[in-house]
Amino acid sequence: MNKKNFLELLFLILLGALTSLSLPPYNYLIINFATFSLFFIYVFLKKKKFTSRKYSFLYGYFYGFGFFFTNIYWITISLTFDKNYNFLIPFALILIPSFLALFYGLVTYCFFLIKIKNPLSNLFLFSLLFGLTEFLRGTILTGFPWNLIAYSFSENLEILQILSLTGTYGFNVLCISFFSSPAMFILRKNKLEVFVSIFLLLSPIALYLVGSSKIKHFQSSEIINNDFIIRAVSSNIDLERFYGNTDPVKVLKELVDISQPDFDAKTIFLWPEGIIPNINQNEIKELKTLLNKKFNQNHLLAIGINSFQKDKLKNKYYNTLSIYDHRLNIIGDYKKVKLVPFGEFLPFEKVLSKIGFKSLTNNYQSFSSGKKREILSIDNNGFNLKILPLICYEIIYTGNIFNDSKFDFIINISEDGWFGDSIGPHQHFIHGVFRSIESGKYLIRSANNGITAIINPVGVIEKKIEFGQTGYIDFYETRVFTETVFSKYGNKMFLIIILLYIFLIFSFNRISNE
Repeated sequence: MNKKNFLELLFLILLGALTSLSLPPYNYLIINFATFSLFFIYVFLKKKKFTSRKYSFLYGYFYGFGFFFTNIYWITISLTFDKNYNFLIPFALILIPSFLALFYGLVTYCFFLIKIKNPLSNLFLFSLLFGLTEFLRGTILTGFPWNLIAYSFSENLEILQILSLTGTYGFNVLCISFFSSPAMFILRKNKLEVFVSIFLLLSPIALYLVGSSKIKHFQSSEIINNDFIIRAVSSNIDLERFYGNTDPVKVLKELVDISQPDFDAKTIFLWPEGIIPNINQNEIKELKTLLNKKFNQNHLLAIGINSFQKDKLKNKYYNTLSIYDHRLNIIGDYKKVKLVPFGEFLPFEKVLSKIGFKSLTNNYQSFSSGKKREILSIDNNGFNLKILPLICYEIIYTGNIFNDSKFDFIINISEDGWFGDSIGPHQHFIHGVFRSIESGKYLIRSANNGITAIINPVGVIEKKIEFGQTGYIDFYETRVFTETVFSKYGNKMFLIIILLYIFLIFSFNRISNE
């Protein structure tokens, strides 16, 4: 490698790393207009100069490595909790971003593969390929749609209202076009390209104005008082409970103290994911005497607790959200569908377990996946509501998290201790804002070692307990909100945007040829 190649490599890695600063919790959105424009100019000029695709994959790959290396380093923190995994930390630090960078390498490879000379058509092609590849990243091998470029707009709720129409993947394509559009002032060949570039740059302003009106309309709508309270609890119980002999009685008492039940208030207490250690869904009933003095028929408990089922072939364990009455009788549950590789299940477990590997979140075996995510109906002692349950990691998915939009609220429970005191909990939390806007539903989130919050259908965080703090927040009133287009059609809206971009690519290329 000569000096010029080495400097270009560093340039691409630096561009990717700088782009990370636009994501939560930093949110330096403006930087993307520089990094994406420079990246697009670089690959466009390379495509224009060289007919060979020999190095085209590497351009996107090194950009992607710089991007992912700097924004998902926190994954390695989860390996510090089990000494058997400590030796993997330096490998994971390099291998995970190296794998994810393959997707961005695919972007530039395909970009070179499609022979179009017009700069404007190439900009739309670049945006389309980026969007399609991000969709692929969020789908294959269980999917990992973390830190899509669209999350750069996390602090711009007015602009994010477009999510209710396009969803996150659709908006992600538009974001690449917004951020790359300044490149047209350098690459332009005619006034039309300048005009379209100005249009793209002004589009976020138009979205801001429309979104601002939508938020104001929602905030002026009628307030309806619920006939019950959902009390979301935030705790900081140590992750050692997954590995040691933590007493479930001690944890249960701590959660009861935080919850502060009121005998006269109809309340559903929402406790975090996997919060009760060393005891399963059915065994917890043995501890009902601990609740007798604090809970009565006005209370229900929604608890993140593991469940167990005997199968003919093997015993199965599930990461479960269980709904109990005040006597700890089960009235409903949801078994997590989307599991975290290596965290909740060990791929190729029969082989890897023989050399000492196991899933991080338990000491016995991998969790099994629930069959299907369904709306959880609660109809007990005067409580009547339907919730969409999402456990931890499941909140990051978009477009396929529900088939039936006829539910009242999204309930998200999480254990964010695996991220440590890093940028991870903040990145994880912001997905809830996107899911609220997409679905047009309130989201109530309870986290251990994380951020607990109530998010309304336009993404406004109405109540919040910050990272590292303990307490509870109450959800007891709602505003009327209508079903969103995206909640009705899901990622079909993404398909429409794909078709629109294909039309734009061929249209501008045809105009250029004429």
